[in-house]
Amino acid sequence: MSKIELLAKIELLNKYEAMMEEIKAEADTIRNSIKAEMEAREVEELIAGQYIVRYTSVLSQRFDSTAFKKVMPEIYKAYTKQVSSRRFTISV
Repeated sequence: MSKIELLAKIELLNKYEAMMEEIKAEADTIRNSIKAEMEAREVEELIAGQYIVRYTSVLSQRFDSTAFKKVMPEIYKAYTKQVSSRRFTISV
């Protein structure tokens, strides 16, 4: 791939990523307005045509690795492993 082709692909990628951010922001705005309507009606489930919209509270339990590391650092160290990955970035 030539430098000109590479530059064109990077610029196209930047354009598409900007478009995705705009569309995501619009979707978030719509999602938040639906949530606000459900909160105003004080409902957790709403039927709109063929759609059932749910906005419910969910409880979950998560392991607090930071606290565990402070209390039992040797055991924490024994059960952690190093993971390798690759990061793709473009900077100006």
